Amino acid sequence: MRIVIIEDEKPAYNRLSKMIKELIPDCKEVAHMDSVEASKKWFENNEMPDVVLLDIQLADGTGFDLLKQSHINCPIIFTTAYDQYALEAFKTTGIEYLLKPVKKDELDAAFKKIDKIKNFLTEDEKLVPLIPQVREYKKRFIIRFGEHIKTLQAEDVAYFYSENKATFARTFENKNYPMDYNLDALEGVLNPQDFFRINRQYLINLQSIEDMKTYSKARVIVNLKPPVKELPVVSSERSADFKQWLGGD
Repeated sequence: MRIVIIEDEKPAYNRLSKMIKELIPDCKEVAHMDSVEASKKWFENNEMPDVVLLDIQLADGTGFDLLKQSHINCPIIFTTAYDQYALEAFKTTGIEYLLKPVKKDELDAAFKKIDKIKNFLTEDEKLVPLIPQVREYKKRFIIRFGEHIKTLQAEDVAYFYSENKATFARTFENKNYPMDYNLDALEGVLNPQDFFRINRQYLINLQSIEDMKTYSKARVIVNLKPPVKELPVVSSERSADFKQWLGGD
């Protein structure tokens, strides 16, 4: 088994490396990196390992930053001191989420899980990635208005909104376009890192937020650019998720 360890804390790395050698004596530790940039360069120039042990908080970013920038299609065992990233971790090729200090029996169970999954696969299935890749999100739309047709880049949209049972896109240039998608559908095809559904009427781009104010104990009023007549309020049931989204969680 070829293993890569991405960990920026030397004591944590030494402990992991020692446990791995004890658990799998014939494994080969092919690389150890401590940053997103170094890891990115390694994956660009080397063969994919059998498994990656990935810390979430690295010297120059997070493990998720690396996964966004690099094509890593092998199983990942996350090792971290934080428990709040578990849901995001399992949206990747992560198969296990171990909290530091990592326990030897938990690491052993993670490796056995990898072996068990591989044993279920046929030879043909082993030729494709073990776990599906992070999905691709829609980058542009076809817009039809009158006799005209144009393409609209998702990144150029400040926000999508519903009005009189129709859905529109308003760009940062303050132009409105009718959409063939409703807000529910748009929410499913746009990158959730960039767009958030704040209420039933608005799906906003992070870059469209001009200012925010407290509306009530749990709710937030948002000032958008381009401006709207009535400032939208983040619904109470979405408020906690909205604050996490703002923080990049």
